[in-house]
Amino acid sequence: MAKSVRKKIAKELRQQLKLPKNSETTIFVAISGGKDSAVLLESLVDLVGDRPDVTIIAGTVDEGIEGYRPPSLICAQELCDTLGVEFITVSYPELSFKEMDEVVERIPALVKEGKNAPRMPCSYCGVFRRQGINHLAQKVNADFIALGHNLDDMAQTVLMNMTNGDLERTLRLAPHTTTPVDGLAPRIVPLRWIPEQEVHLYALHKNLPIHHEECPHAKGALRWRHREMVATMEEDVPGTRHGLLRMADNIKVLRDQVIDLGGFEARPDPPTLCPNCGQITSGNQCKACDLRALMSD
Repeated sequence: MAKSVRKKIAKELRQQLKLPKNSETTIFVAISGGKDSAVLLESLVDLVGDRPDVTIIAGTVDEGIEGYRPPSLICAQELCDTLGVEFITVSYPELSFKEMDEVVERIPALVKEGKNAPRMPCSYCGVFRRQGINHLAQKVNADFIALGHNLDDMAQTVLMNMTNGDLERTLRLAPHTTTPVDGLAPRIVPLRWIPEQEVHLYALHKNLPIHHEECPHAKGALRWRHREMVATMEEDVPGTRHGLLRMADNIKVLRDQVIDLGGFEARPDPPTLCPNCGQITSGNQCKACDLRALMSD
């Protein structure tokens, strides 16, 4: 099993990570202390870590979740120390965001006040965490950002986009090697064809330091419902996860074929810079600043 997992990761990495010749490349690996990012970092170090033209730096965004993030940070630090990788962090307060424990306490009042506030903590945390990852990647001048999304994660995201009728988000799914987003380092996802269970078994086989607990604020989130749906569908119809991801890839291929044939411009409009924080956004102001303003009232 371990050889199979490593083979699939190496194949995806060759397809996604296009290293320029005669130039140094910095890869920022977003790690959480969990199994997926631990396997991702260990694999990257093993596969490309010895190259003199490649620098690997790992980092964690500290959301401020008592009892969950502190022990996972210890695992992340231990993993980096073992692999000889530089480890950096950033907290939500450093990004001018409220810590998630405070956000969770304030959500009921915000909803009651009718401020069109999201009801689920993940709606805030996902936005803040993405900006934290961008911040750390920019801090080290990363050429690529590596994320530990496994097959189950990817299938859930595709299904969520389908149920929302959100084609644009499907087109923006990582990897971004051939379709980078202006202003952002391309995302790579080498684990995207590895089922979650195999990732977990691989991490245990390699004896990687991992934090096993789930986020205490995640239950009830939309992703959890799609997680259960994908698991049920996979059990009833094996191959469902692969089919969902292949469909997303096929949509991207179709989009590129339309462009190559001289059809309409099917790519989303290039992002602009948020006037408040300078981060890229598809609107007049980024979602992180919208939520930051909501929490500051």
